[in-house]
Amino acid sequence: MNINFFCCFFLSLSSFHVSLASKDTPLPQTQEHINPFSPKASLIRYWNTRVTNEVPIPHFLLAKASPLTPQHYAILNKLLNEKPKRYTPKIHHSLCSSPNLYCSFDDTPNTHTVQRQNDDANFAVYNNKRFANYGSSRVDGVDSFKNYSNGLNANNDAFRRYSASSTRRGEQFRNYADNGNVANTNFTSYGSAAAQSSTDFNNYDKTVNVPNLGFTTYDSGASNHKLSFSNYGNETNSGAQSFTSYGKRVRGGTSEFANYAGDANILQSEFNNYGDFSTGATNDSFKFYSVNGNNPRNVFKTYGAGSGGSAADNFISYRNRANVGDDSFQSYAARSKSGTATFANYGMSFNVGNDSFAEYGKGASGKSSFGFKSYGLGRAFKVYNKDGASFSEYRNFSAYSGRVVNKLVEQGKFFRESMMKEGEVIVMPDIKDKMPARSFLPLAIASKLPFSSSRIEEIRELFDAHKGSSTERVMVNALGECERAPSRGETKRCVASAEEMIEFAASVLGPSVVVRTTENVNGSGSSVMIGKVYPVDGGKVTESVSCHQSLYPYLLYYCHSVPQVRVYEADILNVDTKENMNHGVAICHLDTSSWGPEHGAFLALGSGPGKIEVCHWIFENDMTWTTAN
Repeated sequence: MNINFFCCFFLSLSSFHVSLASKDTPLPQTQEHINPFSPKASLIRYWNTRVTNEVPIPHFLLAKASPLTPQHYAILNKLLNEKPKRYTPKIHHSLCSSPNLYCSFDDTPNTHTVQRQNDDANFAVYNNKRFANYGSSRVDGVDSFKNYSNGLNANNDAFRRYSASSTRRGEQFRNYADNGNVANTNFTSYGSAAAQSSTDFNNYDKTVNVPNLGFTTYDSGASNHKLSFSNYGNETNSGAQSFTSYGKRVRGGTSEFANYAGDANILQSEFNNYGDFSTGATNDSFKFYSVNGNNPRNVFKTYGAGSGGSAADNFISYRNRANVGDDSFQSYAARSKSGTATFANYGMSFNVGNDSFAEYGKGASGKSSFGFKSYGLGRAFKVYNKDGASFSEYRNFSAYSGRVVNKLVEQGKFFRESMMKEGEVIVMPDIKDKMPARSFLPLAIASKLPFSSSRIEEIRELFDAHKGSSTERVMVNALGECERAPSRGETKRCVASAEEMIEFAASVLGPSVVVRTTENVNGSGSSVMIGKVYPVDGGKVTESVSCHQSLYPYLLYYCHSVPQVRVYEADILNVDTKENMNHGVAICHLDTSSWGPEHGAFLALGSGPGKIEVCHWIFENDMTWTTAN
């Protein structure tokens, strides 16, 4: 993946990376309240030694320094200097008791179980609960969760028996676990044997950083049960979700995923036993499955096996515009009777992944039919029913209308340089940082901690993380990104201390550097007016270093060089009152020739690689470094 794709792919995960504060409004470096033996005082001395211009360290960078007291700092440093063969609980406690660390992303001890069997429920806001038996055997009525566990650092929810054997029952989840960091959510036995009921998930785990989602025994044995997922797992980052025994032995009904795992990064999805042995007029539809994803990994084990009646399965757009990935249908509609399975657009990606159908329609009988209207390169169909399968087109790219594009790219995420002018009204995307608040470690501490995939056992031991836990997944994801080989022309490094960030920026740009970021999140997700514009270095083409936050127990940044850019500062005004409410920083990439043709910027703005420049805001808690004017 080239540097430009990767730089702006971070923007598709904008809910997780971002930045705070802007103009170099410095905190005085010689304040009496800063203990000279503290990490903050040490950082000030490092800045003054390493940065050769007279610009003082900006307050937003100094605020990210470790707030450790000199005493705690000395104790932790002494423990780590002893070079222990094993990281003892004493070391773990001393490290994780440090201010602004987030050492565990797993279950919280205060999560408790709720038994509920009373009348119709309407939950406006609900967080981190476990329902052992919810709505079972109920007749008529509606259960509605409007905002369930939204915006939390770690969600730990479970519905063990939800709406089992209910009749003519309506269930609605408007916003479930959105805008979180780590989501451990599980539905065990969902809607089993339900009849003439309907379920609607409007936004399920959208913009979650590390989802860990599970539906075990979903809708099994149901009759005329309508299921709808409007947005499932979209814009998530590095997680896993699974449906075990989905719709098995159902009689009639409809299952619809309008948008499944769109714009997700390295998301692993698994459907085990999907729609097996279903009968009657069952209709399953995936309208947009894993569209615009990065390295999606989707597995369907035993899909529609032995189904009968007039079952119809329809994938309208499957992993289109995805970047590489690994998808597998181990057994698709094998031994089915009188059904149809259709892929309208399959795998029209710009970087070929590994896709396989081990048994496509094998052993199907009756009036069964299977078809692909268009599908991309690199697809393998090992065993398929030659009599019932139809392959209409074989190509590598497909065209998309602006109408579809607008649904898939957040408005305002990318814009043209010509829009960076005073008086222009534009939409600012959601630039808020949803990650837990954390601080850097002091350089002396960070340099002593293991940070390598080859030392994952030591890291688990240090943070008391169990194998297979969400905490381990968080750490493995961060390590994998940090260890990724640099793209062509890219210089990159992950930094766990402010000193390391300064040193990296200076190594790329020289010792006279300035760091900027957007002042606050005012105007986020709304129309704003551009006020006074301040081109950095007079608007000259320059090189910058961009730093994006990564999820880890302590503050960790992925920093990389970005060549051929122009950087702007601009006042952000309220459209109606013209009052100044923010001071933004934007970066414009002038050379887009190596970007992928299906990049979100081109989908949003039109054109293609190398034909236009692309600009975006620096989000909350992201930073951009340039040389001083």
